[in-house]
Amino acid sequence: MNTKDKCITLLEQLEKQTVLSKEEYLFLIRHKEDCMEELSRMASDVRDRVYGKKIYIRGLIEFSNYCKNDCLYCGIRKSNHKAERYRLTKEQILDCADQGHALGFRTFVLQGGEDPWFTDERMADIVRELKKRYPDCAVTLSLGERSEESYRILKEAGADRYLLRHETADPDHYRKLHPQTMDWKHRVNCLYSLKRLGYQVGAGFMTGSPFQTEEDLAEELLFLKELSPQMCGIGPFIPHQDTPFRENPAGSVETTLFMLGLIRLTLPDVLLPATTALGTLDPQGREKGISFGANVLMPNLSPSDVKKKYLLYDNKICTGDEAARCIECLKARIKKTGCEIVTDRGDHKGGYHNV
Repeated sequence: MNTKDKCITLLEQLEKQTVLSKEEYLFLIRHKEDCMEELSRMASDVRDRVYGKKIYIRGLIEFSNYCKNDCLYCGIRKSNHKAERYRLTKEQILDCADQGHALGFRTFVLQGGEDPWFTDERMADIVRELKKRYPDCAVTLSLGERSEESYRILKEAGADRYLLRHETADPDHYRKLHPQTMDWKHRVNCLYSLKRLGYQVGAGFMTGSPFQTEEDLAEELLFLKELSPQMCGIGPFIPHQDTPFRENPAGSVETTLFMLGLIRLTLPDVLLPATTALGTLDPQGREKGISFGANVLMPNLSPSDVKKKYLLYDNKICTGDEAARCIECLKARIKKTGCEIVTDRGDHKGGYHNV
């Protein structure tokens, strides 16, 4: 059997939910050029069987770029004294949601650095007000590592989902990307705490991050299969000029697309974003992501005067179709892919996976 035939056979096994080994995933990753077209077709077919051709939109509200952590790859790390810091008020956050709801958004994603100013009490108050105003909407939080009690308080306030990228499935690799004060095991424990509490949980990682190997990418797929998150956000690493990794090359769009497709086959009902980072490296990046099984977009609802301050990496797109207020432009672009943006909460088809 030649390389291409073996790749296609493995993809067919994966499509039938056969559990692949690390070596089999690694073979696919190392020979991705032999089966990109087949993977795109299979991943799109699987997505369509589960979700149809619906693309769900989430209104992203980047409410604070203060962060107590010092992750080596991140532009809002606490050691970056060039970052222009800001916090949105409760009223500003609610105003973003008001505008978003009028535009058709039915999920709001509150994302910030790990900002201690936003205590459980303050965040719970914001979540409760959002759910009171918009009972037809889901609230997703992306606030980093917190205690299980904190997660419980926010869940009881009405939060539906939580995004927490695990960043890498390899503890040794994690240590190379983060300060010694951060621990991979604690990060993963947070994900399982969130699942126990009944959140729809999102994990994720960067492709092409510093020190990442092909073996690491294969491990990511095994980790995700075990964790079984409801959402998975991946995008290419893009360096930021004010971080220790400023000279590192960006990740590959092609590798990101390939991993999107493999994740779709591995977790057929996962909610899978085509990320802003993809659109930053390739003007057609998000459309290409959809062609590899993605079914979520996260346009930015943040006030225009803070969008350029929430820079996790250089050259982040902050205008045009990326902006939520140009939603009609985005709808037209997505329609060309054969899919359609819908006004829907876009919940995970499998419901809640408690562990």
